[in-house]
Amino acid sequence: MYAVIKTGGKQYRVAVGDKLKVEKLTAEEGSTIELDQVLMVSDDKDIRIGAPLLEGVSVSALVKSHGRGDKIKVVKIRRRKHSRTQMGHRQDYTELEITSIAGKGAVATKKTAAKKAAPKKQADKKQADEKAAGKKPAAKKATAKKQPAKKAPKDTDLTRIEGIGPKINGILNDHGVSSFADLAATKADQIKTWLTEAGSQYNRADPTTWPEQAALAAKGDWEALDKLQDELDGGVRK
Repeated sequence: MYAVIKTGGKQYRVAVGDKLKVEKLTAEEGSTIELDQVLMVSDDKDIRIGAPLLEGVSVSALVKSHGRGDKIKVVKIRRRKHSRTQMGHRQDYTELEITSIAGKGAVATKKTAAKKAAPKKQADKKQADEKAAGKKPAAKKATAKKQPAKKAPKDTDLTRIEGIGPKINGILNDHGVSSFADLAATKADQIKTWLTEAGSQYNRADPTTWPEQAALAAKGDWEALDKLQDELDGGVRK
């Protein structure tokens, strides 16, 4: 049998005969004390858990000695400040020997665990009966896989035109220009007007070659488009 007790703000797992050091207690050496903050008790049959403490359960212990732990050095250094602080600390403790664990506890948790396990056993038994009767267990319904979103056709990706980015692409779409054919049929002056209305950040954009590039893209003449774009710098002829 063992128990989990709480003392000095810490928890300890103890059994009869164990010796342990806890935070210093007010008790004389050789005296017997009772630790009534018991969180859990376990034996070969069941486990009793408190909420948070067990009522009527206590752990008796013999006070063996009082003492101080090993020294801990605490050093604090501030870089480039010529500051260095060092101090030591020894924690007081009380050494105990557990002599007995006695009292009544909470309801055993194993019964609850058995109840939870019961439905699983019944399901296993039902499956075994179906196999014995030659029945196949019901097949699980196949979950439909989500189809990946279809990519937009290439002729609507106006960013393929040198000088057009995602934002300008959106401006053109707002004015009904959504394909290479639409862009090829639009005059550069009209595009410039739309960009000016959209804001001063588009003043540097030069749409002079955009209809020409779009015409090649609409025909699918990618080789000629690549050759033309090699002669451009930001959509403008070098």
